[in-house]
Amino acid sequence: MTEGWTMPDLPFFEERHRALGARLEDWVAQAKEPAEDGSPYFREECRAVAAEMAQWGFLDYVVPEADDPAPGVDVRALSLIREALGFRSALVDSVFVMQGLATAPLWLSGSTALAQTYLGPCRAGKKIAGFAVTEPNVGSDVAALETTATRDGDVFVLNGAKRWITNAGAADHYIVVARTGEGPGARGLSAFMVDADTPGLSVGPEVRMIAPHPIGELAFKECRIPAGNMIGTPGEGFKAAMKTFDIFRTSVGAAAVGMARRALGATVARMRERHLFGQPMGQMPTVQAALADMALDTEQASLLVYRAAWLRDTRKGRHSDAVAMAKLGATEAAQRVADQAVQLFGALGVAHGSIVEQIYRDVRPMRIYEGASEVQKLIIGRSLMKGGA
Repeated sequence: MTEGWTMPDLPFFEERHRALGARLEDWVAQAKEPAEDGSPYFREECRAVAAEMAQWGFLDYVVPEADDPAPGVDVRALSLIREALGFRSALVDSVFVMQGLATAPLWLSGSTALAQTYLGPCRAGKKIAGFAVTEPNVGSDVAALETTATRDGDVFVLNGAKRWITNAGAADHYIVVARTGEGPGARGLSAFMVDADTPGLSVGPEVRMIAPHPIGELAFKECRIPAGNMIGTPGEGFKAAMKTFDIFRTSVGAAAVGMARRALGATVARMRERHLFGQPMGQMPTVQAALADMALDTEQASLLVYRAAWLRDTRKGRHSDAVAMAKLGATEAAQRVADQAVQLFGALGVAHGSIVEQIYRDVRPMRIYEGASEVQKLIIGRSLMKGGA
């Protein structure tokens, strides 16, 4: 086990993925260590991170060319990138994936005019994107969103609030899902592109999270946006959001695998160095058994992730059950690996700023965002009842 990241040796990849893996190994080898509290990657540094991801060509995998007639995402490539970024820095991974999450509805459902305006700058890392769905009273139940968008001639008027929004205050524009009222529940939601400097849009203070990154609240008060900024057709906002999450959800598991690999590698190195009762801890059978559990969790998670990614890339259909298994299995496994790493590190494991303490904090939110573990279990269970999986 080494300190560097190595592309997983699995049968799901093609030559283009192996070439990407080699570039990612180079990036990991030279990338800066995550800073304590993530200070270099907060609002003022998001642009530098995005520019670096563009320079290495990584943003090309999540933001297509504006004139691409049939854009898509290579989910295996996306997952490889997120595993490598997760291994090195959860904060860089967050900036990277938000460029994709917050532009995908444009190439999935948006007009040519919107795509030509917004995709190019995001692909080049010159503009930062945000995706505003979650609200103060609404999380996993997207169909219950309360923010409204009311038609007034050639504009829509937005009123409401969004909370837990990544890149709040750093983004140049946001995709906002709001209620337009075409029908009850999910059928009455639409998606809009809203520039950050639009009058009536304000940003609340940054929220300090367990895993620090730029996140906060948006408020809309009589915020008027052109009707042409609607993404797709009225009432299609829920579908656009769900299609986006379905594409990117597998890669959440990949980032978790990267964190698990980092925690496992750091723990193996620590067990070789740390002595207990006159011998290296790594020679103790109980420690070896714990390391075996960590390795098994990591490799099983990797298989779930890249199987789901391979299915998304090569087989028709959404494969929601496999995607849910990948997200659920990998994030839960990474949490177990991180917890065991902290335990084996001892007092150093709970010292603020140690690598396993940081990974422990970075992993925990992944079991909640983009569909909590409980939601993934519902998806899997429903699929089984319908005869899937």
